[in-house]
Amino acid sequence: MSETTINTASRSDLRNVAIVAHVDHGKTTLVDAMLKQTNSFAEHNHLEDRVMDSGDLEREKGITILAKNTTVAYNGPSSNGETITINVIDTPGHADFGGEVERGLSMVDGVVLLVDSSEGPLPQTRFVLRKALAAHLPVILLVNKTDRPDARIDEVVHESMDLLLGLASDLADEVPDLDLDKVLEVPVVYAAAKVGRASLDQPANGSAPDNEDLEPLFKTIIEHIPAPTYNPDGVLQAHVTNLDASPFLGRLALLRIYNGTLRKGQQVAWARANGELKTVKITELLATKALDRVPAESAGPGEIVAVAGIEEITIGETLTDVDNPQPLPLITVDDPAISMTIGINTSPLAGKVKGAKVTARQVKDRLDKELIGNVSIKVLPTERPDAWEVQGRGELALAILVEQMRREGFELTVGKPQVVTKTIDGKIHEPMEHMTIDVPEEYLGAVTQLMAARKGRMTNMANHGTGWCRMEFIVPARGLIGFRTKFLTDTRGAGIAASISEGYEPWAGPIEYRTNGSMVADRAGVVTPFAMINLQERGSFFVKPTSEVYEGMIVGENSRADDMDVNITKEKKLTNMRAASSDTFENLTPPRDLTLEESLEFAREDECVEVTPESIRIRKVILDSNERAKATRARAKA
Repeated sequence: MSETTINTASRSDLRNVAIVAHVDHGKTTLVDAMLKQTNSFAEHNHLEDRVMDSGDLEREKGITILAKNTTVAYNGPSSNGETITINVIDTPGHADFGGEVERGLSMVDGVVLLVDSSEGPLPQTRFVLRKALAAHLPVILLVNKTDRPDARIDEVVHESMDLLLGLASDLADEVPDLDLDKVLEVPVVYAAAKVGRASLDQPANGSAPDNEDLEPLFKTIIEHIPAPTYNPDGVLQAHVTNLDASPFLGRLALLRIYNGTLRKGQQVAWARANGELKTVKITELLATKALDRVPAESAGPGEIVAVAGIEEITIGETLTDVDNPQPLPLITVDDPAISMTIGINTSPLAGKVKGAKVTARQVKDRLDKELIGNVSIKVLPTERPDAWEVQGRGELALAILVEQMRREGFELTVGKPQVVTKTIDGKIHEPMEHMTIDVPEEYLGAVTQLMAARKGRMTNMANHGTGWCRMEFIVPARGLIGFRTKFLTDTRGAGIAASISEGYEPWAGPIEYRTNGSMVADRAGVVTPFAMINLQERGSFFVKPTSEVYEGMIVGENSRADDMDVNITKEKKLTNMRAASSDTFENLTPPRDLTLEESLEFAREDECVEVTPESIRIRKVILDSNERAKATRARAKA
């Protein structure tokens, strides 16, 4: 059939929409309200808050890590009597999980851009919006949390429109057929997702919308997000956009069907990433209903379904017609910026946890498994057979991977995060980040000083007159390793910082991360309170009394710049004389309990983090103090 005679049809009973926003602006809460108001759950279902954040880590950290889909069956006043299925993709708001956002956008026909009524558009908003405009997706602006006491709705709408205009002009060269008029005719909906209310009329700052439910939002989605279009004469084309696993069915591939019909038991051609074609059978077809997957006999164009029975299928591949295969292009993802070495646990305390996974084969199999579902990481071999270089978007994404492995019972040694550099025209270039920081006015000087030390240059600064300042910096990605802890200390926990990739620039020179040295145990043994009391003037501790330590393990932070070897296992000499001050331990300063992220931030170049299911320890890469001294001298000579 020639290209000119292609006819298209659309499915008015379907809408595919992604909800995108910066972290913590209320995406998942909005999805909760949409599900509840369309009675998508059975009467007996017990509903938790943020029902889409199903992972333990997502609940603990309060962020979305994986893009997930749900279906809302809408049959309200705007549906003209028919039931319209709205497929909602809830995407992460954190830049480190950008790979998830890119996949989410490949499944939908439009986006709801959610912006906080006080914070306004932030870096992640910019990143997602840029991707949506480049893909010609229509946008609905939803100003959320209008009932915040510090809401500034008018300014936020203006800022969002300015952002849209700025991005459209940036993209004019890359995307020549971008319709500027369409970009600026963005419908605005005002909402308070927590109370499940939305309106097209702007409420007063700090008050909830006048309407009782989310009907205006559903109406806007149905009117402004186009129905999926397809070619009625086209062959089957279904794109794999996500992966999942079921204990009964094995690997599940989530597909968006573009053309044709997919049936249970059907023989289809599987177009693999390496270019080969295989014939496979669809053993099980599952449709999504609210948050559950239910068996289905067939699915048509525009639908998002899961299929079972193809064990090695990966993201970006296509299921197509056996007789006339027409694969779709693979999904492309931005390059990783941060790398980390992950290997087996090589410390003297390795293998002490019962049932832990300690062998190189187990670690490698787990990393290979992660590669299948996570398109934004890469695993590369290193000189050692028991360690691998893992590259990802950011420090948080890699720390989440290590934390998940720790909870699954792995013992690991993790190196300090490094940046992934490129050589352009013979010069080393490093990844840069666009950092937006909101702080109370009194911390302006402290933050400017902190960013200057990390080679950041300020590009913009605004004071909204609310007692808060917004600053924007371009800073090397390696300048943000270990930044968060220092930033929260300097701003007494009040600062908000968020960053997004800003391309590559020439190497900015050396950066001083940590001015204090480490306190290093000089022998193996058990920590004694007596030794800690004698040493506590020298710095702060990371270990508790009775903890087991080994030579080369870091037991605390020195108050001076150089490392100090200490005997933290020293015991009090016993005599038969009774002392008046019979060992009072009340004046022992409590030790600092570092999380995995804090430990990775604290470690220096010659240090690494030992991760086991029960504990996280920081240690020197070379444990023996004489060998360490030799290596330091060799480095100084070089």
